Parts: sequence; structure tokens; C-alpha cells
Amino acid sequence: MKRLGILASHRGTNFQAIIDACQSGKVNATPVLAISNNSKSEALARADRAGIATLHISSQTHCSAAAIDSAMLDALRTHKVDWVITAGYMKKLGPKTLKAFKRKIVNVHPSLLPKHGGKGMFGMKVHESVIASGDPQTGITIHWVDEEYDTGPIIAQQVVAVEPTDTAALLAKRVLTHEHNLLIETLATLMPDRSDKK
Repeated sequence: MKRLGILASHRGTNFQAIIDACQSGKVNATPVLAISNNSKSEALARADRAGIATLHISSQTHCSAAAIDSAMLDALRTHKVDWVITAGYMKKLGPKTLKAFKRKIVNVHPSLLPKHGGKGMFGMKVHESVIASGDPQTGITIHWVDEEYDTGPIIAQQVVAVEPTDTAALLAKRVLTHEHNLLIETLATLMPDRSDKK
């Protein structure tokens, strides 16, 4: 069974979806570490309630980006993490962590990348951008993480229609439901249960 490290900055709803899917057996993995750059994030509270180790790593705890990178890699290795999931994590990952977990770091983004992605495009800002653009559809993208924001190779996408009456808030709510489902389906595919194989 794979061991997951989850990185999140705020509410952690995707993190909760992962916890639930692992506990129900939908995903053949177990979350063993939650890391956040926000010491007051709901994601860390969710991890605490589930008995998952937590860690706050940010510019408040470390003096440089290099130190943050080293601390994160040390923590992931200490907890024997196999895969890293960034679920609403607002910071770039450092070169040491990216190298050590190449093609083992997965991100979820609430749009059809490359549209409405990049620095500063997160949360409600993504959906506001979609509405402002007049796009007839948006969606969710699961992709590998690289050195830049939202530019890694795409693993999976799902289209969600934009309704004429949609506000950013209505669109966000509808996308989030599909986001959870696509994330869990993708993780289940990436980490199949091989217990029945001889």
C-alpha cells in the first residue's frame, strides 16, 4: 500500500476526499503526512482528526526557499512517503523535492489547463476568470507537478459546462464535486490494488 504525503494551504476538501477514499478502500494508499504553509489551515485540522501526522513549513519556520525545500524533503523521507499530492497548495515545490519525487507528485487544478492556470490562479480566482472570459466550458485537470505553476504534463481532465446563469460561486460549487471524483478516480488508477495478483 502506497504512503501519501498531502500538501494543502487552506480548506483541504480534496484532502478530506482522499482520506475518505483511502479509508473506504477506493484508493490503495494511506495518508501518513500532511504539510501546510499555513499553520491555521483546515487541512491540518482534518489531518489531526484522522490521526495523520502534521507539519507546518513556511517562511515563518524556515529562513529561505532552500531551507523549506530541504525540510519538506526530510519530512517526506522520514515518513517514508511514496507519493505526494498537492491539493490546494499555494507554493512552488523546491528542486530537491521535485527531483526526489519525479513523476510521483500530483496536483489538481479547477480548470482545463492551460487555460486559467499559473501564478495567482487558485480558488475563486479561477472561476471568476472563467466567467469573465465567457468560456462555455471549464473543468478539472490532474497533472504532474514541475518547476512552474500548473505547467506539468496532464494526467486527466474532465469538462464541466458553464451555465448562462452561473456566478463564480455557483460554478465553483459544481466544479468541486467533479474535482473530488476525478481526483479519486485518477489516484485509484495510478495506485492500483495488486493484492490479488500472484
